[in-house]
Formats: sequence, C-alpha cells, structure tokens
Amino acid sequence: MNAMSRTMNTPPATPATRALDRLGIAYEALPYAHDPDVTSYGAEAASALGLDPASVYKTLVVKLDTGRFAMACVPVSTMADLKAVAAACGAKKAVLAAEADVRRLTGYVLGGVSPLGTRSRLDVVIDAQAHEHPRVCVSGGRRGFDVRLSPDDLVRACGAHVADIARADEH
Repeated sequence: MNAMSRTMNTPPATPATRALDRLGIAYEALPYAHDPDVTSYGAEAASALGLDPASVYKTLVVKLDTGRFAMACVPVSTMADLKAVAAACGAKKAVLAAEADVRRLTGYVLGGVSPLGTRSRLDVVIDAQAHEHPRVCVSGGRRGFDVRLSPDDLVRACGAHVADIARADEH
C-alpha cells in the first residue's frame, strides 16, 4: 500500500496528511458527510464511518497553568481528565483552550483539529487506550475527514507521550 489509500472522492490534502506523507507513514483517508448542525464532531465521525467510538479519537487543545498549551487525544466515548493531562505535561492544572487560541496554534477549526500538522509545535498526549486497537482514527484536519493509522505511527508522527488521560463520559 502506498502512503495513503483513498476513496474515489479523494479529499484535498491537509497539513495533517502532508505531515504523514512527509514521514512516510501509511494511513487511510476516511471522508464522511459532515452535518453542519452537529457539534459532537467525534461522535459524528464514529457514527458516519461505522466505527467503534473507542477507536475514534478527539483532539483537544488545553492551556496549562505553566502558560504553555498542549493537545490531548482521547476516545470520543470518553472525556479528557484534565488533571491527568496536566500531570502528563509536567503541570498541575489544565483547562480547555479558547477557540481563538485553538485556531491560532493549530491552524484548524473546532471539529477539524488534528494532532498532526499543527501550525505550532505542541506537546501531545495520547490516551493509553489507543494501544488496545490495531488502528485508531483522528481528525484529518477538516470537519468530515478522519485518518486511520496504527497507534504507534500516531505516537511517532506527533512525538507524543502516552498516558492514562481519559475518564468515563458523564453524559
């Protein structure tokens, strides 16, 4: 398989896919029809793609009490434990970053934030549950577009730390 297997409707290249291509990492492009009324982007991706929500990861940008920003990738079936994210990044507290900061730091819009190909280099922490799956999905850098790859390749591509940072969704 070449670096990417695409469907007939080849999605446009994004900073995320270009980063994977540069690294020679194999991935599968998974475009889907995004409903503009949906705001639970990760759950929408899992449903639209017919995938186990535990294998589809959402990417959150957090601001640490040190003033730095970081990214946390957790299954869409869970929530990020912000205290655990902070600890994994050497901080005491973390809060979700403001939307303007997310756009400025990543170059992506909410619902299309990928841990790959970001505008600024941020620490990335991926929940350890990723290694329970042969392949996981993350945003490909646009709403309605995910990429699927091995957890090890995701960690390598992001220069990520792996830690237990997810907790059960309270909803």
